[in-house]
Amino acid sequence: MGKTIEPFEFKDCANIFKSTGKKAKNLHELRQLISEISEDSVFHHTYQYFLKGHMLEYTNDFAHWAGEALEERALAEQLSSIDPYIFNSINDVRKELIRVIDDYLNNFPEPRGVLKGNEFYSNETISLVFRVGVKVKNLAEFLVALEYIDAGCIYYHFYESRIRLGEWVDDFSMWIEHTLGKKELAEKIKMIDPFMLSIEKIREHITEIVEEHVRAEMEGIEA
Repeated sequence: MGKTIEPFEFKDCANIFKSTGKKAKNLHELRQLISEISEDSVFHHTYQYFLKGHMLEYTNDFAHWAGEALEERALAEQLSSIDPYIFNSINDVRKELIRVIDDYLNNFPEPRGVLKGNEFYSNETISLVFRVGVKVKNLAEFLVALEYIDAGCIYYHFYESRIRLGEWVDDFSMWIEHTLGKKELAEKIKMIDPFMLSIEKIREHITEIVEEHVRAEMEGIEA
């Protein structure tokens, strides 16, 4: 009898926002706030920004506020260039955010503040993970499921997993490599940069890579 394939079960996540009660009305206060907020809050304002379906003008909430509320476009660009997925921990991301702000304050020590109501409010997120009732046991089924699952599923399995697994690898690659035994395909999916693409673009890229692999396998069988 053949080896039993452990199916891949898709999960989704819903986020419940929780205010920390902390806010900043200028860049000095933002710098202090970033140094004090919890890792959960840093995670919410950086990694979970990708769940918002942004258009890549900004890549985290701090950059968005600096650009839109403070109108510090140069700083916003610098903060947007911080790729959280190249760091080993959330605290390393925090340190890089502070470093960028400190460098900016060295050149512009008196940046503008914001009007009341436009302050930066720090939040945390309580994530609820739940099954969506979809399991797949081969690449053909995986492709069908990938077309229809919600964006939250892709975020959970491709973005959030890089923190959860502690290995900076996504759930899709783990299953494809360790369960299906397709290491080369898994490596191609691992190479997709989560920082540079929206969730829908991630969906498209994974679909293209898997479809190409399936076609190549079929051609090999027919030959």
